[in-house]
Amino acid sequence: MNTRLHKALRNPVVAGAALIVVGIVAVALLAPWIAPHDPAEQFFDGLTLEGMPLAPGGQFLLGTDLLGRDLLSRLMFGARTSLLIGVVANGIAVGIGTLLGVAAGYAGGVTATLINRFTDLMMAFPALLLAIALAAIFAPSLWIVALVIALVNWVWVARVIYAQTAALRKSEFIEAVRSLGANWPRILFVHIVPHLVPTMLVWATLGISTTVLLEATLSFLGIGVRPPTPSWGGIIFECQSYFLDAPWLVFFPGAAILILALSFNILGDALRDVLDPTQRGKS
Repeated sequence: MNTRLHKALRNPVVAGAALIVVGIVAVALLAPWIAPHDPAEQFFDGLTLEGMPLAPGGQFLLGTDLLGRDLLSRLMFGARTSLLIGVVANGIAVGIGTLLGVAAGYAGGVTATLINRFTDLMMAFPALLLAIALAAIFAPSLWIVALVIALVNWVWVARVIYAQTAALRKSEFIEAVRSLGANWPRILFVHIVPHLVPTMLVWATLGISTTVLLEATLSFLGIGVRPPTPSWGGIIFECQSYFLDAPWLVFFPGAAILILALSFNILGDALRDVLDPTQRGKS
């Protein structure tokens, strides 16, 4: 596997994506110390005489927003919000999907039927509409948004984990372990779950891009993380009316969302190739 990992990292696209992810994570972690300004500070000289946002350049490298706040600082702190929700929400989704998928795949019978039908029911609802409905029910906050996103994203993980667990349960080495008298907890946690870890890692990486995009969508629709907490989707939502007069207010956060999502997708595909070379080139 080390050979495949080194080969993947020698790919300039994969290496570039890894560097971008590391860079954005570093910026998010160090934002309080490296951000040029307080993201909530409204500068007296942050607007033109006509009350318009300042263009990029000078004191404000990426310009200012409609309230005269430094856009670069808000993007740095917004990276913390987007990444935190992406990691937390996707972690919860992978956890729920793995738990239900393993339970259905190993138990089989009525248990598998009930869990699979519930999964089908959840998949029947469009994820965005379901997320909007749940976000409208609960008072939006960072943790509520993460929970809402997790509740609509676990179904795909559950389906994949269920299929793999069901196949492993019928495999010869599991039958051999069972014939030696191993109880079900030992079979499950010692012999089955370790085989699922590569799939969980791949989904944990690929899913971050999905959760970041969904968080940005909810924030853009006004039902995501509430101000004054900055988020990339929230910045676009606040500044959308200035799209023609100050396009940088939409372009920079939109580009950040696109680059982060694309980078995690590239890393997820590379990780899948490393952990499961039979899938190479199928995506």
